[in-house]
Amino acid sequence: MHFNVYFDDVTGQRLTAVAAQAGESRNALIRKAVSEWLARHAQAQWPDAVMDFQGMADIPPFEAGRDRLTLPVEDPLA
Repeated sequence: MHFNVYFDDVTGQRLTAVAAQAGESRNALIRKAVSEWLARHAQAQWPDAVMDFQGMADIPPFEAGRDRLTLPVEDPLA
């Protein structure tokens, strides 16, 4: 897939210098930058198998035992 990306002169010059220093093409650096940005900003999502899970008929849901849980006497992180 091809895109045209326009940079101001200063950004273009900086990109050219950094690419030369790294021994990579400007396009390679742009691909890496976009891939990293997308990875950081992607919505984490559970797989469909997890999202569709309805529990197991012979095992009570975890939430059923919440009322029996007690708070620790002391804060273990204090």
